[in-house]
Amino acid sequence: MIGQVLRGRWRTLVVLALLGALVGAGSSMILSPGYRTTSNVLLQGPREADELLTQAEVATSSVVLDRAAAVLGRGSGADLRDRVSTTVAQGNVITIAATDDSAEHAQQVADQVAQEFVKYSTQVLASTGDAAVKVAQERRETLRQQVAQTNQRISELTQKVSDGTTSVETVQLRTELAALRSSIEQAMSTLNATDTTSGGLGSMVVMGAAQRPTSAAAPTLPQLALGGAALFFVFGLLGHLFAARTDRRLRDEDEIRAALGGPVLATIDIPDIADDPEANRSLRAKLLGDDRPWNIRRIDVTPDEIDGDVHYRRLVSRLPQRRLLVLVAEGDHAARTAATRIAELAGRWFTVVTVAPARPVVADQTAEGVLVVLGLGTRTAWELVGVAEACADAGLAVVGAALIRPVRPTRPPKLEKQAGKDRQALAGTP
Repeated sequence: MIGQVLRGRWRTLVVLALLGALVGAGSSMILSPGYRTTSNVLLQGPREADELLTQAEVATSSVVLDRAAAVLGRGSGADLRDRVSTTVAQGNVITIAATDDSAEHAQQVADQVAQEFVKYSTQVLASTGDAAVKVAQERRETLRQQVAQTNQRISELTQKVSDGTTSVETVQLRTELAALRSSIEQAMSTLNATDTTSGGLGSMVVMGAAQRPTSAAAPTLPQLALGGAALFFVFGLLGHLFAARTDRRLRDEDEIRAALGGPVLATIDIPDIADDPEANRSLRAKLLGDDRPWNIRRIDVTPDEIDGDVHYRRLVSRLPQRRLLVLVAEGDHAARTAATRIAELAGRWFTVVTVAPARPVVADQTAEGVLVVLGLGTRTAWELVGVAEACADAGLAVVGAALIRPVRPTRPPKLEKQAGKDRQALAGTP
């Protein structure tokens, strides 16, 4: 079925793909970010996860963006807010991503925001670090005094233990005192090491300049155009398949027989005619060809091998030799062509009339029955029931139905006939 849609509606699908490409190209004005590059800032020393997230928010704060915009001459920080984003990477690294319409501007924005972020964070740490360092120094000094007092007390206890007699209890006491003194000395060493390294915990450094991007970041204009074309093409294909699945027009002979209330006398294959000179086709229909069925059956024959006259004569021979109306629905070109041929073969016995399938009305006629000529798969059950009721209101019985099935030959016309025509044309020239 998909192959039938592609063959029968390829023009419509191509137009939908072109429309999707235009929509995708137009959406690139909004969705395409332009050029993107990144700059990395390393936060030295041990850091908590919450602290890294806080620093990432500081990098996109209004203060940092305003300073960067002032240096770049790009207006205010609000102009950069939608173009700058930050993420936290592994290893205490904050990645600053910048997008812009040109690669040079994107690189400048990323570098400047990273520099202003480091400067601002350093200033904040310097302004708040003095008071914090002073409090920490006071606490450490108090801790040292407490350690010194504890050491003095341990020395006094050791002195008293040494003056007494030696026993098991005194030996254990001296051992515990020595272990306690060793633990205190280790704590002092750790405290001194902390004092030494605490000065570098808040330092930050920019890890090199941002790279200048060589191509635009995804999604680019070609990608959006291609994606829009593919999306519209798939939607058009699915729409045709859905319409085919929900189509209620009858193609089964038993269902048509039940709806009309008369027998199906013949099913005749005729070559599908691409152009109907009598049809008032719109320009869109002429260009796209979407006013004709796409699911016409294809057969492996030439158009000359489909001889409908034989089937027409057999159908006329089965009909009663009395006046009949040959009823055709409006818009059914294949059925109208077949009805005209049937009336020509029957001579004065048959009269072709056309009715509107939505509101069928059969005028009073001097006829003795109705032959319904119907294109296969062109009418629903309710439309055929309406045609049967219109015939009954006119006092006419449906003697039968002729189903016309358009087919498309896959082989070209025979070359012998075309060559014969060419020879005749050449022989007629002086």
